Amino acid sequence: MTVRPRPELTRIAGAVPRVAVAAAAALALTACGGGDDGDKAGTSASGGTSAASGAFPVTVEHKYGSTTISAAPKKVVTLGLSDQDAVLALGVTPVGSVDWFKEQPYGKWPWAKDKWGTDAPKIVGERDEYNMEKIAALKPDLIIAQYSGMKKEQYETLSKIAKVVAQPKGAEDYQADWQVMTRQIGKSLGKEAEAGKLIDGIDERFKAVRDKHPEWKGKTVAVGEPYEPGKFSAFSPNDPKLKFFAGMGFGTSEGYRTALGKENIADLSSERLDVMEADRTVWLGTAETEQAMKADPLYAKTKVSQEKRDLFLPYDNPDIGAALSFNTVLSIPYAIDQVVPKLEAIK
Repeated sequence: MTVRPRPELTRIAGAVPRVAVAAAAALALTACGGGDDGDKAGTSASGGTSAASGAFPVTVEHKYGSTTISAAPKKVVTLGLSDQDAVLALGVTPVGSVDWFKEQPYGKWPWAKDKWGTDAPKIVGERDEYNMEKIAALKPDLIIAQYSGMKKEQYETLSKIAKVVAQPKGAEDYQADWQVMTRQIGKSLGKEAEAGKLIDGIDERFKAVRDKHPEWKGKTVAVGEPYEPGKFSAFSPNDPKLKFFAGMGFGTSEGYRTALGKENIADLSSERLDVMEADRTVWLGTAETEQAMKADPLYAKTKVSQEKRDLFLPYDNPDIGAALSFNTVLSIPYAIDQVVPKLEAIK
């Protein structure tokens, strides 16, 4: 089994070269006068947020230690692929973000469009390849990187620019629970209570689905994406897309979990379509990839195909695949409205 980064879904593999990081750090310090290490206390100005002054200082633990934020940040940069959604939901508009789906730069999807309004952030990188100079030029007070693959070296460089809240502690890159990431972001912004209310609201939406469909409890699901004839990607049980289905009562088989291991995405060939056998098998992609998969003679032999328990969901028109990939407090309600009727149609 090999693991291949999917350009539209996850990070570009590989660490930033040390020389490039060192040079970026020097430029960053010149641009904004330097900053304290992310593990030390510092100050940031309040502006454009409803956070109570009494919420600060706050200390947020993460993959690379802990960061103390002394005041409500005025300028926030998000480096996680979907972090902007929770930030927007909490009433803060990021001044910078990274590109993930190029068709929707900075994540201006239907569920977030109204939150952005006419404000467009500066694009400061692609996935976890960050442009340190552009980030420094924005003079942020806070940098958030929850749904990311940020390396320790990048964290140390960015910490010379502003306070940095890296990936949640104890979670693999790109595999943290949306609830944990939302709480981390809420605490960082001094809006922990508001974040809790957002999470409760989503939990209620999921509960309503589970109550309506108790028959889904304990059923297994597999989520993949065909990318060329005879080849497909399978997503980790900890991937946001699988977490979404878990919220509605679905689980994964032992065989599926074993095949994925700790990887967030695994590349497999049609000979391993047994991995995708489940009570419900979900394929993300386009009309072309759906047609190719259905034309695969090996796929035609699978039980899930023969019994019509598979579900093909597009990335756009409507933006279901993107909503599942984000799996945030903003995208989840949209995804529920789109996916549940399609699941109900499978008997």
